[in-house]
Amino acid sequence: MARVLVVSLNYKTAEMTLRSMRAALRAMDGMDAELVVVDNASGDGSFERISQAVSSEDWAQGVPIRVVQSGVNGGFGAGNNVGMRAGMSDGSAPDYVYLLNSDAFPAPDAIWQLHDHLEGHPEAGFAGSYIHGEEGDAHVTAFRFPSIWSELEGAVRFGPVSRLLSGKSVPIGVPKATQRVDWLAGASIMMRHSVLEDIGLFDETFFLYFEETDLCLRAARAGYETHYVRDSEVAHIGSVSTGMKKWTRIPGFWLDSRWHYFSKNHGRGYAALATLMHGLGGAVWRLRVLVQGKTPSPPPHFLRDLLAHDLKALFRPLPGKHKAAPQRVRVAAELETE
Repeated sequence: MARVLVVSLNYKTAEMTLRSMRAALRAMDGMDAELVVVDNASGDGSFERISQAVSSEDWAQGVPIRVVQSGVNGGFGAGNNVGMRAGMSDGSAPDYVYLLNSDAFPAPDAIWQLHDHLEGHPEAGFAGSYIHGEEGDAHVTAFRFPSIWSELEGAVRFGPVSRLLSGKSVPIGVPKATQRVDWLAGASIMMRHSVLEDIGLFDETFFLYFEETDLCLRAARAGYETHYVRDSEVAHIGSVSTGMKKWTRIPGFWLDSRWHYFSKNHGRGYAALATLMHGLGGAVWRLRVLVQGKTPSPPPHFLRDLLAHDLKALFRPLPGKHKAAPQRVRVAAELETE
């Protein structure tokens, strides 16, 4: 039986993470699997709360759980990298790594479905779940890779253009059956460890957003497919740690991540052209808002912030090699001996 390392990343959501952990343990039943929970430098007592629950609550007894600290909040990718680097408790590498958001709750067979799919499809390096809200509403989590044309299509919001560029739009809707996709949101995704050994872990330059897109693109360029597995179902609340639903302005880290994705994978010239296409589409949309009395879409000042950010980034010196997150992890048991 293949060995699975389940990684859950917590940031200031201890009670939610404990709920997700309980769902994950039910879904791990019968597997040769271990759970690693990474507290991403929450600083709010999350590490102690989760560690205490693991050591004392009935549901956590007799199951392989480790609670570790990242040491610094380097973002989504860096935090998950800490968990993946931890490996299995005996020091060996797993066959598969399964990433589960702290606000995601797998159905009892959800992890098994991904495991069995990868076992039966050697061409697939990554496999991700069908994600739905707690009320059963389907979430769009399957996508095409971003391009200059997707930037235009997404910004212009004009039916004839969208129909013309329908094959370039980043969201592909909610597939009704298992299929190959370009990339998947990272709320529930299983990855072959051998693929990660080949292409590397998350690029820690991304603090938040675009890190899954980049990882799936690197896998695709190395010849590995990403599959959406419809029968693996996971409930997801979404944006609990990031606060995205309450944004009143696009944060700088999102703009940084978008620019890094395009410039890293396609070059600065392409990144600038992508921004130009987005600006063109956005200008057309804003003209229609004025002429037709449409309701402006949030967040405010997005186009201005995007153009100003990317103009500065275009002429910024090329970044040096990104410093990886600390290799050492602090295990819950260490708290008891310090």
